[in-house]
Amino acid sequence: MDQKIIDLYDEYTHAPLDRREFLQRLTRLTGSAAAALALVPLLEANQAHAALVAPDDARLETSRVTYPGASGDIKAYLAHAKGTARLPGVIVIHENRGLNPHIEDVTRRMALEGFLALGPDLLSPAGGTPSNEDTARDMIGKLDGPQTIQNVAAAVTFLAKHAQGNGKVGAMGFCWGGGMVGDLAVNAPTLNAGVVYYGRQPNAGDVPKMQAPLLLHYAGEDTRINGGIPAFEEALKQASKRYTLHMYDGAQHAFNNDTSEARYHKAAADQAWARTLAFFKEHLRA
Repeated sequence: MDQKIIDLYDEYTHAPLDRREFLQRLTRLTGSAAAALALVPLLEANQAHAALVAPDDARLETSRVTYPGASGDIKAYLAHAKGTARLPGVIVIHENRGLNPHIEDVTRRMALEGFLALGPDLLSPAGGTPSNEDTARDMIGKLDGPQTIQNVAAAVTFLAKHAQGNGKVGAMGFCWGGGMVGDLAVNAPTLNAGVVYYGRQPNAGDVPKMQAPLLLHYAGEDTRINGGIPAFEEALKQASKRYTLHMYDGAQHAFNNDTSEARYHKAAADQAWARTLAFFKEHLRA
């Protein structure tokens, strides 16, 4: 697919553009309204394809829980393998579409890998994630930033003290959630490991506050996010922070999201996932 179309969709989901303007500009790029409309399903997430792990998978226990945040109770989706073993905790932080079926599925995937996985709905202060993704995007943009960071940090405490946990907690996040992992590493000194998938970088001046080791996944074609990498990496080096950075050549922003056909990159997603599992298993052992 033409990179200009991918870039336009990225602008639509992050700038943001309203849907009418997005479709008008897409029509100009493709040459006709019919061609534009034919491409939309390939660009947008198809939640019907979200579940690689069925919500009722017999190997898992899943539940809707709440934990106390800075702004009141935060709703969340909790998943772990059946049994009594004490498991390392992993927070799965959603994109700017909220806690949708895809992120719930990623939470179940982590649970099957041996983690106590928690997907917080960080739109809880605004009433929770709506079904309309454009509405969720607009709501994300109106969240109180410092309060949201505190609400994620409260998830670290929740998992660290959970009866099913081993006391160690990591966090992984995608897009907007990837940026939140960086903020969490700055503001939650008890975080044990952080994995960023194509998220914005924290301010370089805040890097010395980070304690957790970081695994950073970036997409080669993601110019919007990648522009901040040099200053961030230099700050990590200057502060002697533990980090590993991988650039996935040819991959687009959101390459891990297998519900978006145009941007999903299976090879990059599989490699990043394997690296993520190994990283968490290394740093979250009791």
